[in-house]
Amino acid sequence: MPRRTSVLRWLLPAVVALIWLGLAAPLGGFSGKLSSVQENDSTAFLPDSAESTRVTELQREFATERSLPVILLWESEDGPLDQEQLAAIGERTDEALRITEDALSGEASPPIPSQDGEAAQVVLPFSPDLGDELGVVIGELRDLEAVDGTTEYVTGPGATFSDFAEGFSGIDGLLLLAAFGVVLVILLVVYRSPLLPLLVIGTAAMALVASTAVAYFLAREGWIAVNGQSQGIASILVVGAATDYGLLLVARYREELREEESRFTAMRIALKQSWEPIVASGATVILGVLCLLFSDLGSNRGLGPISAVSIAFAMLAALTFLPAVLVLFGRAAFWPFRPKFGSEQAHGRGWERVATSVGRRPGRVLVGSLGLLAVLAVFAPTIDAEGIALSDAVRGGSPSGVGQEALARHFDAGSAAPAVIITPADGWEDVADAAGQVDGVSDVTPFTGQGRPGQPGEPAEVDGLVRLDATLTDAPDSPAAQGTVAELRTAVSDVDADTLVGGSTASDLDTQDTAARDLLVIVPLVLLVITVVLALLLRALVAPVLLVATVAVSVLSTVGVGALVFEHLFQFPGSDPQVLLIGFVFLVALGIDYNIFLMTRAREESMRHGTRDGVLRALAVTGGVITSAGLVLAATFGALTVLPLVILTQLGFLVGFGVLLDTFVVRSLLVPALVHLLGDRIWWPSKLAKGPAGQPRERELSGATTS
Repeated sequence: MPRRTSVLRWLLPAVVALIWLGLAAPLGGFSGKLSSVQENDSTAFLPDSAESTRVTELQREFATERSLPVILLWESEDGPLDQEQLAAIGERTDEALRITEDALSGEASPPIPSQDGEAAQVVLPFSPDLGDELGVVIGELRDLEAVDGTTEYVTGPGATFSDFAEGFSGIDGLLLLAAFGVVLVILLVVYRSPLLPLLVIGTAAMALVASTAVAYFLAREGWIAVNGQSQGIASILVVGAATDYGLLLVARYREELREEESRFTAMRIALKQSWEPIVASGATVILGVLCLLFSDLGSNRGLGPISAVSIAFAMLAALTFLPAVLVLFGRAAFWPFRPKFGSEQAHGRGWERVATSVGRRPGRVLVGSLGLLAVLAVFAPTIDAEGIALSDAVRGGSPSGVGQEALARHFDAGSAAPAVIITPADGWEDVADAAGQVDGVSDVTPFTGQGRPGQPGEPAEVDGLVRLDATLTDAPDSPAAQGTVAELRTAVSDVDADTLVGGSTASDLDTQDTAARDLLVIVPLVLLVITVVLALLLRALVAPVLLVATVAVSVLSTVGVGALVFEHLFQFPGSDPQVLLIGFVFLVALGIDYNIFLMTRAREESMRHGTRDGVLRALAVTGGVITSAGLVLAATFGALTVLPLVILTQLGFLVGFGVLLDTFVVRSLLVPALVHLLGDRIWWPSKLAKGPAGQPRERELSGATTS
């Protein structure tokens, strides 16, 4: 019987490890396929109730194909274009038409000279469903032979979108390489072991492979919407979360190896003590990100499930694969610093000193940490979250952005993507007059149905409606153009309340407005959900409310720092409401993780030593592992900055800095000081609020000790 038990002890972890390893290869084949089911067209994520979405539907009644305009622009380097140059531009146009023959959804324009004669443009209406082929064709257009004496640009909405999508091209390679690389370096420094970091990273890799495969199937079946942004964020999330959960288990396992001679007994105790905070932490993040399902933007709704899947597999891998391989390797996993049975527990004197300082002066620590957070939070309202132009969304600029600036020097910048007005046929002239008087609108022309918009004649009427095209003076993806569309909507609705305004700029505006609405709805929902989860976990009401409050203050402080850094250090053109929303959800959900790790251990210690001494012991014991986990998670999200996109850089900074602030200030100083001052009342109304099991407590210590 003992022999059979011994065999089973080895057999079970071996089988678990082999199952994970056996599934890794076939599931890994789906990793590269996830990008094939991405949907990166922002208009596809808008709700049906959005005004621009309704206009898009009505446009189809006018027998016009949706298009993504691309502009070829030639700008003279010295005065007006001469006849030889114009002839060469005509030849380049013919060559461009041959290149784009299969990509166009309509008739291309002939070369259109500017009024000053110093530039000429050709508008190519690309199909919006080209996918990756769009970037290929844009590249071929940029390789066209130059016209002597001119500078050639490929710009317009299609080129801008292509440049933006190019920023996601490193998601499957560069981003993950950076994430795994930085995690490996940190783990090598923390554990000073060549093998243990590989086991932890292997756990994260298993979780990543499994979650990516599941996300691919969900997206392929149309159950979730995935874009490049959500794929990158989810990849980073699963690596960081799996590593964090793995670190918590490893720390407890190493602790038990000093208390237990058998590796199997040590792992059984470690799992028993670790699974609850890991599951609670994962459940908190899952429920937090699933609040994004209440978003009106399809991109946010898609990010919720794909992130939840990532966290679920991070937990599963940390609680199955990692324990299995750790047991198989035993103490050798920690070589050359193997934890010996009976040796003294080493939690780090640094954290013992921190805990002692908190215990001696909790009031001063509380006021100091709150004061620091308050000073940083003062700048939160100054963050510019009104959105940024798509052409400015690539760090360091983009070829299409440079071309857009050149276009604005000679043409109305919005000529290729007019605002589309759908209005009742009766009184359309009054609507057109009102639209033409709006600042930022250079021209309003009726759509005649005889070819390109802008030809003279009566507008084509469909079901009692007509279409007008309003040319904007500003670039169609700019905040200025969005402001013009907002004024345009007000002006035309004052004339006829049934008039609608759509087009690409209106879609951008609706996206910004919807994101702002989501921020107001989802923020309180996330706070409520996480408070409920903490109340169930800690079996208390006071502690959850205070913990969530501390994380909320931390988020405000992080946004305040972000406002200063984005404007004065990085000099970004602005930010986006979606960055604030996603950053908030992840900061609250992930930031509360470390409070869970601390407070579950504090509750365990409080049952034996009382609340005040218990929280100090918990701080000393968990300080090292939580700090390591915070550094790993912050560095992992920092890997988002390797992609040249402003929104991902901002998100990476906000989450990374916020996690560090939670790790070193909120969890290490603010929360322990607050718990120490409140004492038993922090656990109200549980039995711990009256003392552990009603028994006399040990004398509380003024400083921290290890258990």
